Amino acid sequence: MAPPLARRNLFHDQIRLAATLTGIAFSVVLMVVQWGLFKGFSTSTSEIIDHSGADLWVTAKNTAYLEQAIPFNERKYYQVLATPGVATAEKYIVRFSIWKMASGRAESVAVVGCDPDSGMGLPFHVVEGDAQQLKQPNAVIVDRIYMGKLGVEKIGDEVEINGNKAKVVGFTEGIRAFTTSPYVYARFKRAQDFTVIPVEQTNFVLVKAAAGVDVKQLKAELKARLPDNDVFLTEEFSKSTQHYWMFTTGAGIAVLMAAMLGLVVGVAIVAQTIYATTMDHIREYGTLKAMGAPNSYVLGVILQQAAIAAVMGYAIGMGIAVVVVHSSAKGGANILLDWQTAVGMFFLTNVMCGLAAVVSVKKILGLDPAMVFRG
Repeated sequence: MAPPLARRNLFHDQIRLAATLTGIAFSVVLMVVQWGLFKGFSTSTSEIIDHSGADLWVTAKNTAYLEQAIPFNERKYYQVLATPGVATAEKYIVRFSIWKMASGRAESVAVVGCDPDSGMGLPFHVVEGDAQQLKQPNAVIVDRIYMGKLGVEKIGDEVEINGNKAKVVGFTEGIRAFTTSPYVYARFKRAQDFTVIPVEQTNFVLVKAAAGVDVKQLKAELKARLPDNDVFLTEEFSKSTQHYWMFTTGAGIAVLMAAMLGLVVGVAIVAQTIYATTMDHIREYGTLKAMGAPNSYVLGVILQQAAIAAVMGYAIGMGIAVVVVHSSAKGGANILLDWQTAVGMFFLTNVMCGLAAVVSVKKILGLDPAMVFRG
């Protein structure tokens, strides 16, 4: 009997039902988008590290994140190469510079200097050209997302980086920068010119361990040989960079707070609507109790109303969220939506609606059945 009663109570006032579903859907969209932004921003901050193909990163002392890199003497590079257990190592640059377009407008960019033959730290998701094209004079590869921002339309377009000529030889797709400065890939030696790093210095040394070598032991060995440098496992440097941008700067906290706001708004709207619906049917609940219905039965009706509303609101909200996520794919904002988030949001929505229903339960459970016989 309970499920039909729960449905009748819920669908009796369609305007109120619409308000309930709107509140739930809004909450779902806000939470999905904000959580997706948080995950997307986290990924963007460390994407270059995660796709580097390196096992270890050698940095200057006290380097907390990728863009903080301080140049150090490239003699350290040769010390790394001479370390037993190192299969290969490459110098690497990530440093801000100024990109100047043919129109004269300038933009900040983050120049990434790599060796096209190294297999480490190369541009990824390449959709036009390839990393080998970076061997050409003045060659750079940029991401399609930032073509408008950087004033380029096609391969062969020429610009200036820090007063030096540069020519676009390829495009990637989906390498987003967390900062407002797009990543621009160049050959290591040319990147030194683009970023005014002296020829005898580098920002990083990327390390690939030989087959069968324990990477953590190699890290300890390199640290012993290079006491004036820091040595990170790739995953350690990735997490350090993510932590800096998402928590130290406060950016991640703001996004998470917005997601929490979505939850609070959803609970408030659903609680108010279910409470009003419950009060509208208070005499019916009193009748049920007068007929001997236990509190558990009444509680079941109210919770089932909440569950039905949760499923419907989730379906509407998730549909809208998928459209928003899909629309953002070509833009600067990186909103990630995976199946774990979708499943987790389904359960969270049901918990949210269940908590909202509890607000209206207390009055019903304490209801005196005799009220039915009073005028």
